[in-house]
Amino acid sequence: MSETLYPIAVEVNGVQRMAQVPARLSLVDWLREELRLTGTHVGCEHGICGACSIMLDGEPVRSCLMYAVQANGHRVTTVEGLGKPDGSLSVLQDSFCHLHGLQCGYCTPGMLIAAQGLLNTTPRPTDEQIREAIGGNLCRCTGYQQIVDAVKHAAGRLAAANK
Repeated sequence: MSETLYPIAVEVNGVQRMAQVPARLSLVDWLREELRLTGTHVGCEHGICGACSIMLDGEPVRSCLMYAVQANGHRVTTVEGLGKPDGSLSVLQDSFCHLHGLQCGYCTPGMLIAAQGLLNTTPRPTDEQIREAIGGNLCRCTGYQQIVDAVKHAAGRLAAANK
């Protein structure tokens, strides 16, 4: 017996994507397996670790908790979409590299998505706001301080560039 497929149209990193997907295909699996956007990581598959975080219409969400059909008609940004159009790193990504806000890198895509979500609404966040924003993302390597420092550094760089 064949599984019923449903049409979806999703803007992913600025590109309109159309597909036929089974009802129970998770968004993270569609992004990784069909679109080959492997920067979004699969961790706990229960929405706890944050490794699968993406932006849905500009808001951070866990893509392991969504079905691909639920993204129909929406705008998705993955960690690959945070970079500049020429392929270079965004200010936030560069700040993570510069201040060692990553070690093994597994949590990094989710941390970047959470941090970008915060910076989109709070251009000059406090340490407490940063910790709150990334609080739903688990990291076993950094101790979080380098991540907080990287987000603050990025906020400062962005503020200076917008003067």
